[in-house]
Amino acid sequence: MKHILLVEDDLTYSRIVKTFLEKNGFTVQTAVKVKEAQQLFGNSKFDLIIADFRLPDGTGMELLQWSKSNFPQTQVILITHYSDIRIAIKAMKLGAFEYITKPINPDELLATVNESLSAKTSAPATIADASSIPASPPKKNFHSGYVVGSSAEAEKLEKHIQLVAPTDLSVLVLGDTGTGKEFISRRIHDFSTRKDGPFIAIDCGALPRELAGSELFGHVKGAFTGALDNKTGHFEMANGGTIFLDEIGNLGYEVQIQLLRAIQERTIRKIGGNKEIQIDVRIIAATNDNLLLQAGDGHFREDLYHRLNEFTLSAIPLRNRKEDLEDFAGQFLEESNDRLGKNIKGFSPEVWETFLAYDWPGNLRELRNIIKRAVLLSSGSHVEKESLPADLYEPSSSIGSTQSTHGSFSRTNELPSPKDYKSQWVEQEKELIQKVLMDTKFNKSKTARILNMDRKTLYSKMEKYGLD
Repeated sequence: MKHILLVEDDLTYSRIVKTFLEKNGFTVQTAVKVKEAQQLFGNSKFDLIIADFRLPDGTGMELLQWSKSNFPQTQVILITHYSDIRIAIKAMKLGAFEYITKPINPDELLATVNESLSAKTSAPATIADASSIPASPPKKNFHSGYVVGSSAEAEKLEKHIQLVAPTDLSVLVLGDTGTGKEFISRRIHDFSTRKDGPFIAIDCGALPRELAGSELFGHVKGAFTGALDNKTGHFEMANGGTIFLDEIGNLGYEVQIQLLRAIQERTIRKIGGNKEIQIDVRIIAATNDNLLLQAGDGHFREDLYHRLNEFTLSAIPLRNRKEDLEDFAGQFLEESNDRLGKNIKGFSPEVWETFLAYDWPGNLRELRNIIKRAVLLSSGSHVEKESLPADLYEPSSSIGSTQSTHGSFSRTNELPSPKDYKSQWVEQEKELIQKVLMDTKFNKSKTARILNMDRKTLYSKMEKYGLD
C-alpha cells in the first residue's frame, strides 16, 4: 500500500482529500507546515508528497526542494491556485511530478496520484528532457518536439534560429516562463555544426548557490567537505557540443566570474584544482530577468552580459501567437492520448473560443497541462468546455473551497471572487514592499531578506509596481 503525505493547512479541505484518497486504497498522513512535514520523514517513508503551495511557515516549493535533496525517490505533486500558475510551472522544472489547481477534480487527483506512483523517479534533469514542450514523433511542422508555428512572429523566430544556428555565436534567449526557451536552444544546437555533440541543459535556478561552481566546472577530491571524489562538471561534459544555461540571472557573482573566464579563455579550472582544461563549448543562455537592470544594480556582471549576448532571440508568449494555438494543441492532444490511452479526436468550438480568449500566463506548459487534464476528463470524441478548468472561462469563479460542487472539492460559493482577492493582495503587497524599502533606505538586499524573497523576485515586483 502506497504511503502519501498530504501537507495542507486548511484542515477541513485536508480531511476531505485524505478521506477520498484513503477510500481509494492509499495510506495518508497529514501535516499543516513545512517543518512538520520534514519531521514526519524521520519516522516514516513516503512514496508521494501532495503539498499546497501556500503554507503557514513556508511554501510547497521549499518542501519540494528539500525532499528532492534528501529523498529523491519521493514524488511531489503541488496544489496551487490559478494565480500561482507560473510558480507551479517552475516547480515542475525543479522536479515536481505535476501540479494540480484548486478546486481539485477528484478524477484528476486520483489519475495524477496513480500516474506519479507508477512513474520512475529522478532528480531534476540536467540534460534536456523535453519538460517544457514534450517530444512527439516527427510529422508536418514538427522537429524533435519543436513546433515552428504558422504566425508571422513564429516564422520570424524560425528565420533567426536558422540564421544563427550554423555560427558559433553565444546566444541569449529571452522570454517568459513556459515559452519553450530550452526547445529554441535545442533547435539551434540541432541545426548547428555541433549537432552530433552533446547538448547539456542546466537550470541555474535549481543549482544550490554553494555548489554551483562545482556543478558547472567540476571539483577535485578533497576540495571541500563532502568532495569525496573527483567530479566532472557540466562544461567538461558538454565539450564539443552546446551548453544551455537556463535562468542565468540566478548565478552568484563568484560563479559569474568563473563563467566569464571560461568564455574568454576557453579554459576551465575545477574547484580546488590547478590544472587548466581546454573546452570547446557553445554557450546558449536564457532568462526571464532584465539582466541589464541587474547589471546596473551590481548583481550581474555587465561584461558577462555582453559576452553572452552576441545574438538575442525572444521566445514568444502564447498570448501573442494565437495563430499557432492549433499547432501546439494538436501536438499536446496527440501526446495526451498516447499517455492516457485515450482517443480524443479534437476540441469543440466552445473550447477553441475559450482557448483564444484566454491570455495563457503559463504559456506552452500551461496549455500542455490543461489539454492533458481535459483529455483525462473527456468521455466523448471531442474535448468539451466542461472538461476545462472553470478559471479559463469564468474568471470570477471561487477557488479552492471545502464543499463539493460540480465534481470538485470546493469551499463555498459565498467567497469574494479571486479577482477581488488578487486586487487586495496586490495593493497590500505593494504597500508592504514600499514600507520596507523606505525603512531600509532602499537597501534592496536587506529588503529582500526581511520580506523572505530572493533579490530577483524583489526587482521584478519593484518594476511591476513602479517602485524603482
